[in-house]
Amino acid sequence: MAILKVSKEVIRVKEEEETFTLDGSVDQHGRPAIRQEAGKWVAGIIILLNQGLATLAFFGVGVNLVLFLTRVLGQNNADAANNVSKWTGTVYIFSLIGAFLSDSYWGRYKTCAVFQIIFVLGLASLSLSSYLFLLKPRGCGDRDNHCAPHSSMEIGLFNLSIYLVALGNGGYQPNIATFGADQFDEEHSKEALSKVSFFSYFYLALNLGSLFSNTVLGYFEDEGMWALGFWASTASAFAALLLFLSGTPRYRHFKPSGNPFSRFCQVIVSAVRKSRVETPSGGENLYEVAGKEHSVNATRRMLHTNGFKSLDKAAFITSEDFYDEEQSLHNPWRLCPVTQVEEVKCILRLIPIWLCTIIYSVVFTQMASLFVEQGAAMKTTVSSFRIPPASMSSFDIVSVAAFIFIYRRILEPVASSIRKKDSKGLTELQRMGIGLIIAVMAMVSAGIVECYRLRYSKKACLHCGASSSSSLSILWQIPQYVLVGASEVFMYVGQLEFFNAQTPDRLKSFGSALCMTSISLGNYVSSLLVSIVMKISTEDNMPGWIPGNLNKGHLDRFYFLLAALTMIDFIVYLGCAKWYNCTKREGKCDENHQEDEYAA
Repeated sequence: MAILKVSKEVIRVKEEEETFTLDGSVDQHGRPAIRQEAGKWVAGIIILLNQGLATLAFFGVGVNLVLFLTRVLGQNNADAANNVSKWTGTVYIFSLIGAFLSDSYWGRYKTCAVFQIIFVLGLASLSLSSYLFLLKPRGCGDRDNHCAPHSSMEIGLFNLSIYLVALGNGGYQPNIATFGADQFDEEHSKEALSKVSFFSYFYLALNLGSLFSNTVLGYFEDEGMWALGFWASTASAFAALLLFLSGTPRYRHFKPSGNPFSRFCQVIVSAVRKSRVETPSGGENLYEVAGKEHSVNATRRMLHTNGFKSLDKAAFITSEDFYDEEQSLHNPWRLCPVTQVEEVKCILRLIPIWLCTIIYSVVFTQMASLFVEQGAAMKTTVSSFRIPPASMSSFDIVSVAAFIFIYRRILEPVASSIRKKDSKGLTELQRMGIGLIIAVMAMVSAGIVECYRLRYSKKACLHCGASSSSSLSILWQIPQYVLVGASEVFMYVGQLEFFNAQTPDRLKSFGSALCMTSISLGNYVSSLLVSIVMKISTEDNMPGWIPGNLNKGHLDRFYFLLAALTMIDFIVYLGCAKWYNCTKREGKCDENHQEDEYAA
């Protein structure tokens, strides 16, 4: 009888595991999510399509913004490149705002919906202001006819519009990636594999969404039809919003967990208060809350680790910590659970890795600025067809799609067979290191192309963007775009997976925001580098490395400088990756996240 009862209990538990999700997710009514009725690929595909349409809308503005600033607003090349870098950087700085609201108060669904509405309003304002005020005289804004000067009010309206776009897209972007991953139960073997695949498909959707904007919209905008391109972006963003809302009944949700800053401060204050307390080296006598509290908050316990031992004092139990021992009541500014302490340790461990990704983002941001300006100063005609310089980023997109397939179908199985049994191929840190090496190759390729472009240039050309300012074909840019695309597959997809896996359960959106913020700071560092280089290289009345007429400059030296900086960054990254220890949680711990396998 006892055996029969045990067997029935085992069967009941297995049925519950197949009926409900195990990761603590809930449906739209706050009830435990039923596995077959919510989430999985039905919700995942809706989110992927939403991402594709939203990306089409965003890059419909961003990919040709540098040309809009020069042709419509009359800015020079260096100022336009700097302003694009600052704007793009601001987009991703806003991702921190979105992540904070999502993790703390609103939840990911509400945050995505609100910021998508702001995104649509910003695009509508940009389209309207361009049509009514900026594109004057009519027909201006193409490569031959620049627009007339604008009033400060018109410039202010333009800036308000594009920074509304930045706020909307920035707040939405990190949350949609995490919200998509939420649709797969990490504690279920099949769904866990789907969750890993989702990040690759997510980045693929992002790039395919930008393919249309880089080709069709990029062509219309390059021909001066800016209002048409901006209205198309607005329509795409509105369609993305409707699609997202249509999937509401199918989504899985995680409840927000409150302000993380107070939890972090509690750990620091508690550790400082007990700075003179001697703690055992093995992690004994450390406080942890009851398991039920974690299950209610949909978080898993984080296991104690040996790093940052001074913070362990925040969880060390002393006689003064409890003011009601029977009910386990304590002062949270004097005693913190191990999981809370480990959250702080986790973020501290991630910071060195995150800092090493910023230089890579400097390389990545060149596609939206200097690559476009370099292409505009080359021969852009093939037979009778003219290739818009911004549309060359289509080769980056094709490269991303190809290398995602190559990695998932070829490289990953080969790496798994070479490494130990049951390994899942290259770890995220190893892939990020490979991405840095390929980025060095991309900058060297861009520098070599620029050397040859200068060799075949027409020195008397007054405008570097003028037709045929160099007889070297723009198609020679293909290798640098392909290499950047290959590096993205290893760096950004690996980065998304890494930060989502390693950040605490209550800070998942923050993990995705770290990826976005890396791109943000990369844009600001790029802007700073351009300013420093121009200040130094224009001394003694020299034209500088990046003048208005690129034929009189040395853009190749700037590319080689970026290659050298990225190589130095890679060396520093190797040390940080070797030092890194994975986050340990109660329950399963993926073999790919064991300490030995995280060595780059």
